[in-house]
Amino acid sequence: MQKDDSINVRGTELVICGTDPVTGFFRDGFCNTCDADQGSHTVCAVMTDEFLAFSKYVGNDLSTPRPQYGFVGLKAGDSWCLCATRFLQAHHEGCAPKVHLEATHQRALKIVPIEVLEENAV
Repeated sequence: MQKDDSINVRGTELVICGTDPVTGFFRDGFCNTCDADQGSHTVCAVMTDEFLAFSKYVGNDLSTPRPQYGFVGLKAGDSWCLCATRFLQAHHEGCAPKVHLEATHQRALKIVPIEVLEENAV
């Protein structure tokens, strides 16, 4: 899989999103992406209890550990490369998590307007 260029929504070099737990489509800590990343795991989001409850409610439980997949479960304060469509959905529902713009991949802009990302910036 060929990674897209590691450029953030500001047009500069993508910085790391999170390593505890390790996030990203490539599980390298960055919100890098490629054509195979159909979920567009490109938004570096800081988890909140409200967002985690919302995500579980809509069918994507990110808080429950899944040891069989090496997933420890997320808690409030963890940074995670979130699917751009899920972020936008949460924004529309009024429970979007905060976003690290420098760690959010530019491909997120194909789904989420920059104004929405900036409105939710850390």
